[in-house]
Amino acid sequence: MPTDLSPHLSELATLLERHTPADGIHATAIPRMVLIRASQPSTPLHALQEPALCIVARGRKQVLLGDELYVYGPDQCLVASVDLPVTGQVVEASPDAPYLCFRLDLEPGQLGSLMMEAALEAPGPTDMVRGLALGPVGAPLLDATARLVRLLDTPRDIPVLAPLVIREILYRLLSGENSERLRRIAVADSRRESVTRAIHWLKEHYAAPLRIERLARAVHMSPSALHHHFKSVTAMSPLQYQKQLRLQEARRLMLAQAMDAAMAGHSVGYESPSQFSREYSRMFGAPPSRDIARLRESLASAPAAAR
Repeated sequence: MPTDLSPHLSELATLLERHTPADGIHATAIPRMVLIRASQPSTPLHALQEPALCIVARGRKQVLLGDELYVYGPDQCLVASVDLPVTGQVVEASPDAPYLCFRLDLEPGQLGSLMMEAALEAPGPTDMVRGLALGPVGAPLLDATARLVRLLDTPRDIPVLAPLVIREILYRLLSGENSERLRRIAVADSRRESVTRAIHWLKEHYAAPLRIERLARAVHMSPSALHHHFKSVTAMSPLQYQKQLRLQEARRLMLAQAMDAAMAGHSVGYESPSQFSREYSRMFGAPPSRDIARLRESLASAPAAAR
């Protein structure tokens, strides 16, 4: 880690630790800003990663997208530009040095709009890039991030100053060293907009049978172009994307609503209980009943402050 980052990271870690009195995900008074703390490495968590900027002040995390592994700590930030089914896991944390993370959820088109307003040069024509990317964390970006978190100490200043500091954070992100890949994510073109529409369609119709031809017509692409560009952005095919959405929702239904496996599988679109159990086991590492029992036991034994 560059030595010039150490003071900024130390300040950011101090702020995050002060405003996260317990392990967990903490919403804040600043819209779209979330703070995360963990005192030990976590088990893999399957979730739908929405567009966001994540900066780790202490510890390390890994994110699995399809077959691709992204590992980052205080020397890099992670940016997601579309909704992506991922598996996240804190891999470096301890009670004496807890994992501390700043997350800023991004509004659709926010990065692209700022690029145009600031007259930042757009990258030339290229193939589609992943909707998830790592980038370097520079001192100006860390300084702006710390100032945003510090506003939690003066709530009356938040409505006026927070939007300005958020704009600065995004500007630093897009204009910093090695930002070309992040700018490629920010630039919207017709192909990327079509992939985004396909993602939204799959989120709304995940339980319905997927017919690629129908989805391609809905987003104004050929089936082959949709498959190619969708995989370029998400690292998976539309069918694989839908499968992950289905299995994550089935798990939620069994855990939160006490559905049995057969009912949960049917609710998310599986006609065959055996196929549901087989694909669920492949994704979560255990059959539905055993996995849910394990999750409930873990939740029951966790300290109340950490839930």
